[in-house]
Amino acid sequence: MRTFLYATIAGLQISFTAYPQSASQENERNYSIAYNIHEHDTIHKSNYEIITMEMDGSNKKNITNHPDVAWTYYTYKNRLFFISDRDTCFRCFFLYETDVNSNASKKVSDLMLEDSWMSGRNQGEELVVAGRQGKNIRYQLFIINTKTGAYYPLTNDTAAKHGDPCFSPDGNKIAFYFKKNKRDRNSHEELFIMNADGTQVQQLTHYPENNPSAKEYGYRAGATKWHPTENFISYISLQDGRHSIFAITPDGNKNWKLINNETSDGYHDWSSDGKWIVFNQSDNEETQYHIMLMNWKTKEQKQLTNNTYKSQLSPVFIEK
Repeated sequence: MRTFLYATIAGLQISFTAYPQSASQENERNYSIAYNIHEHDTIHKSNYEIITMEMDGSNKKNITNHPDVAWTYYTYKNRLFFISDRDTCFRCFFLYETDVNSNASKKVSDLMLEDSWMSGRNQGEELVVAGRQGKNIRYQLFIINTKTGAYYPLTNDTAAKHGDPCFSPDGNKIAFYFKKNKRDRNSHEELFIMNADGTQVQQLTHYPENNPSAKEYGYRAGATKWHPTENFISYISLQDGRHSIFAITPDGNKNWKLINNETSDGYHDWSSDGKWIVFNQSDNEETQYHIMLMNWKTKEQKQLTNNTYKSQLSPVFIEK
């Protein structure tokens, strides 16, 4: 949900290829997609809601219906975890859980969270999050037990900024962004990797400082996702005038642009079988954001949203 600039080339033209009926039917049986929108609310200016839809873009419905900031960053099977500032101060975020039908929404933990992606392991019983304690301890990584709400810290560098943590598929590693001095506006974040107990921290990415976008506002590396079946970490980075989705191997030896669209592509998620990627895409003037679905094998892309909402961001898969 963190605001960042999207840029695309002028005169954008996009064509979409429909999936074969058999593939579409298979999608509908296995997954739904949840994403975030900014509601047109004249009373509550920061009313963000969570929408769900089918894999073909049909059956859209609001599952939060609350005048809060509700933002989903992670799902495990049919469990949808989101941050919310309901029942507390403005943008004081805590972790909540619901399901695709908005049944039994509940607060998970008393740890205040940062506005950051998160990830899970052990069948969703443990989440790694970016959290805060009081005014001084900000952007530190914690493990939360989703059954008890108990938590413990992984990092303790209060001068630094940690965010967007993501477990490896086996739960033994964590990828995250790290900025050494969170108050230094002349520096930026890079991706790092460490053991799940916080040891053996290593830097992965090295932003090309001679890139035309090096001085612009936006992500250098963030919104990390670990591909569930292939050995790479996907992330977004502002390069060459627009945000794009990149990938890097866990040893840092190979780094490449993952999707070669001439658009601004950002927040994304992988289906649990690794066959699909869903992401948000924007136009050149940032007047419209859409949710896109890509078949990872064929590279076919499909737009799933219309222009009902301008801000349609941060999609995640939900297993049915």
